[in-house]
Amino acid sequence: MSTNNLLTLEGVHTHIGAYHILHGVDLAVPRGQLTMLLGRNGAGKTTTLRTIMGLWHASQGRVRFGHGNKVVEITAQHTPQIAGLGIAYVPENMGIFSDLTVKENMLLAARGAKNAQQIDDTRLKWIFKLFPAVEKFWNHPAGKLSGGQKQMLAVSRAIVEPRELLIIDEPSKGLAPVMINNMIDAFAELKRSGVTILLVEQNINFAQRLGDTVAVMDNGRVVHAGSMAEFSADAQLQQSLLGLAL
Repeated sequence: MSTNNLLTLEGVHTHIGAYHILHGVDLAVPRGQLTMLLGRNGAGKTTTLRTIMGLWHASQGRVRFGHGNKVVEITAQHTPQIAGLGIAYVPENMGIFSDLTVKENMLLAARGAKNAQQIDDTRLKWIFKLFPAVEKFWNHPAGKLSGGQKQMLAVSRAIVEPRELLIIDEPSKGLAPVMINNMIDAFAELKRSGVTILLVEQNINFAQRLGDTVAVMDNGRVVHAGSMAEFSADAQLQQSLLGLAL
């Protein structure tokens, strides 16, 4: 595993019941960069994220994470152990608690705090600057937020404590263009702060504006990996891999 990579998957196969979903996934997530995982529906992107997080276990292959100055194999670890290494995951359904307030949702995610006053104030102010809606609706039930505001809360929960790696499944799904622009600005700021990010995304414009590197999946495999700049410049490659009419 290269020291430049924070996370690597090598030959990962995942079965869900009788179904063989991942067929030897090779993926590298460079440290300090934003990696986009693209592909058509059903290509295996969400299964890849869930396998990284130990929600489903690889039946073959290795998942390794560069924790501190050592490499930890997390292939067979359980989700709480993996999260404890500094990996945060925002699933497609966002995973927020609708009946709880925004504050209570944040407190649940801040494992080191027993009450809201114990949440790192400097970090909280930084989150409020990234996502003003989180501060505005601090005492409101999370279920009353708009789709875009819920997505912002979900990301805020994931970063309420320092994380080395942020994994997010389709952050722009269903968002209005103004919300997408806010999300892009926030992810760019997160990246500048040193967080490594792995995003699954369907919105190619979102991907092109944010991504440093890209991996494209098809039929449970990574079929292309490289720089986002080169991928963005090659309309024919995008057409062949994603079926995009550009």
